[in-house]
Amino acid sequence: MENIHAVYNGKFDYLKNIKISPLSRAYTFSDSVYEVIPFFNSLPIAFNKHILRLKRSCEALSFEVDINAIGKEINELIFKSALKNGYVYYQISRGIDPIRSHLFDHDISVETFGYVVSHSFSSQKLKVMFCEDLRWQRCDIKSTSLLGNVMSMNNAKNKGCHEVIMHKNNIITEGGASNVFFANDECVFTPKLSNNILPGITRELLIMKIKESGIIVEEGEYTLNDLISAKSIWLTSSTKGVAQVSEIIDQTTNIQVDHPLFKKCEEIFISNFLM
Repeated sequence: MENIHAVYNGKFDYLKNIKISPLSRAYTFSDSVYEVIPFFNSLPIAFNKHILRLKRSCEALSFEVDINAIGKEINELIFKSALKNGYVYYQISRGIDPIRSHLFDHDISVETFGYVVSHSFSSQKLKVMFCEDLRWQRCDIKSTSLLGNVMSMNNAKNKGCHEVIMHKNNIITEGGASNVFFANDECVFTPKLSNNILPGITRELLIMKIKESGIIVEEGEYTLNDLISAKSIWLTSSTKGVAQVSEIIDQTTNIQVDHPLFKKCEEIFISNFLM
């Protein structure tokens, strides 16, 4: 991990050499957005979808960016790394203030930063816990303001869990760093998109491909009891892929590890994106 390839404001270097101002609004206000772009066999997965989501996040915060130049930087990071499988983390902030202020200076320029690391896309069985969703009300923007996620996920880690499934007033939203799916013997369910749910790229890809295979997918509003009674639960993200839940702590569930419908969905995802 010594020589991690990175880029800062268009200049490529190793991550260890990059220095960022403490007056970056990413640091002082989390006034920034990010994207995680996975690649397999040196090829980005759903590159255009990730770039479009990054563009939408920037537009939501009125960042003026050259999205084509950013796309080239992301591809250049993958090329420079010479890695076979991994992901690029790319972040855009409003810029560097002359002095910290809630009211930003309109003359500052956006600040861009990214790096690339290797990653193994392996099957996972996750122990999770339920928790109240502590986050702000615009989770559809991929903001770096993730303190609610950090608090919940580290609390879960201290209890031996790998992830959390969050809810607002008993209604499922998403995982700490993932989207939620569950299934019975015949149908797959996932919470419908809203301001409380990030439109996950892996979520979108999985829904598209399993529908094409003839599997029924329903998007709606679901409760914790729906999960407790489900035959299978899994979480999706750019780095997790499709990862099944094996246990929800402090809950008696009907989870069947390696349920046939989950295995079919997992195989569809792998055959389309990780082969």
